[in-house]
Amino acid sequence: MTKKERTERILEYFSAQQPDITTELEFGSVFQLLCAVVLSAQCTDKRVNMVTPELFRHFPTPQEMAKADAEEVFEYVSSVSYPNAKSTHLVQLARKLVNDFDGEVPRDFDALQTLPGVGRKTANVMLAVAFNQAAMPVDTHVFRVSHRLGLVTKKADTPEKVERELVKIIPSEMLSRAHHWLLLHGRYICTARKAHCEKCPISGLCPSKTE
Repeated sequence: MTKKERTERILEYFSAQQPDITTELEFGSVFQLLCAVVLSAQCTDKRVNMVTPELFRHFPTPQEMAKADAEEVFEYVSSVSYPNAKSTHLVQLARKLVNDFDGEVPRDFDALQTLPGVGRKTANVMLAVAFNQAAMPVDTHVFRVSHRLGLVTKKADTPEKVERELVKIIPSEMLSRAHHWLLLHGRYICTARKAHCEKCPISGLCPSKTE
């Protein structure tokens, strides 16, 4: 089976089984999604969803968060990973949104990356989830699963290289959903500690399958 054939069959399966998949992060606005994604770096969505309701109750908009100090925000995000840096980033990005973007989250990839705490992956998540644009965010799950399923070459040894290879083989209209398919497959089945091939519905297509 060629990589192209394998990719097509994997995408066909996920498209049929999970046609309306989206992020597991909980949010009420584009700004709140951005904050949640920043908080989710090297942290579980479950943990982020535990802290954001109270955070957003006090700072629901960039205008409100821009008025806060990092110490105030820290009180609500102290249980996530790297809370000092993230609380600082949230306040700084809120202020930049207010000062430079009229309080609106930009829809442009490069503009998004000018925001404190926003790198390539976060910018791609915003394009894919908030703005329904063709984008492939690559986190640790997507990186791992893409390699195990043989969707990318061994030369794709960085998240950006994996992203570029996936963009070439996945139809643009499926990119944002494919990100979620790969991510959640890695989160719940093809986990970092152990690939649970015995309960994987696409194990027959996987070149890394273990007996």
